[in-house]
Amino acid sequence: MIFLDFTDQVILITGASRGVGAAAAVGFARAGAAGVVVNYRGRREAALEVAAEVERAGAVALVLQADVARADEARSLVNQTLERFGRLDVLVANAGVWPASGRPVTDLDAAQWAETIRVNLDGVYHVCREAARVFARERRGNIVTVSSTAGQRGEAGHADYAASKGAVISLTKSLASELGPGGVRVNSVAPGWVDTEMSAPALRAGAAQLAEIHRAIPLGRVATAEDIAGPILFLASDLARHITGEILNVNGGSVLCG
Repeated sequence: MIFLDFTDQVILITGASRGVGAAAAVGFARAGAAGVVVNYRGRREAALEVAAEVERAGAVALVLQADVARADEARSLVNQTLERFGRLDVLVANAGVWPASGRPVTDLDAAQWAETIRVNLDGVYHVCREAARVFARERRGNIVTVSSTAGQRGEAGHADYAASKGAVISLTKSLASELGPGGVRVNSVAPGWVDTEMSAPALRAGAAQLAEIHRAIPLGRVATAEDIAGPILFLASDLARHITGEILNVNGGSVLCG
């Protein structure tokens, strides 16, 4: 019998100071991980709080600041992980932004487009590349990216976000094909609405808007961060040992993709 067990494994999670990344960090610790790297870009105090919870769950936490959209900082993040723990087993490429205001493409300025692509796509590319170099040497490893339903169906008023997440989906599939022969699995979790700080402006905009969001979700509620963290752990575990290149929808049935 295979269990959800990360004993002796080291997990690196980008964007782990809040939301899905924070929930995944604690989840891996509770599932036996030896070490969890809590990466953050600007929210150090929040990252330290997550690290404390990780350690209460029994894992060693390492808090590292890095903007993974910068190639040098992504490289340093992976190198510091190896220096501290001597190994890397799982990368969760989670860091991302969602410009909650939303703009039609006619008003979408180049600066917002560039920043969304920089964080959501370049950041995933840089950290995946660095982890892949480690995994290729070891001929083992696991990458889980965090994409979105927006990347599958598009999202009016959020072309920048949808484009970035659609690219993450294609990148995930490409890496799965490329790295699979070397013993490395690459999958993605594609959430719909998740009740996190990032989506709070939309979810707290008013009762009417929230009711409309709920009506579009067959299960009738917005996901919690833990609802997304669980599937991330599943894809990274031996329970999913014959799964690679998969885009796992976690959206309450709001978007049904084959």
